[in-house]
Amino acid sequence: QVQLVESGGGLVQAGGSLRLSCTASGGTFSSYTVAWFRQAPGKEREFVAHITPSGSSTYYAGSVKGRFTISRDNPKNTAYLQMNSLKPEDTAVYYCAARLGYGLAKSNVYDYWGQGTQVTVSS
Repeated sequence: QVQLVESGGGLVQAGGSLRLSCTASGGTFSSYTVAWFRQAPGKEREFVAHITPSGSSTYYAGSVKGRFTISRDNPKNTAYLQMNSLKPEDTAVYYCAARLGYGLAKSNVYDYWGQGTQVTVSS
C-alpha cells in the first residue's frame, strides 16, 4: 500500500513558476509509474504528465508540454512537477497518482492517489 502526499501548491501570478512535490511512503517507490493530474472547478480530472519507474521516460499532455517538467528522485521517494510560464487556465487542484506498470493518461488505471494541492494562477 502506497501513500502519496503532495505539497508545493500556492498562489502565483501568470508567467510565474511553482514546483510541486509528491512524497511516497509504504511501498517500493522505484517500482511505480507516477503521474500528475489536475482538476479545475466544474471540470473533469485531466492528465498532466507521467514518468516511468526509472525516470527514463516521460509523457505530457499537449496543454503543458514545453512548460511543465515531471521528474523523480527515487532514493528520496519523491516525484516533482516543475511548472513554468503558468497561465490562469492552469488553476486547479493537482494530484499525484501511482500504479505498477506502464504509464497511461487515464485516471482510472491509477491505484494510489494523494489528497491534492491547490494551484491558483492570477492574471
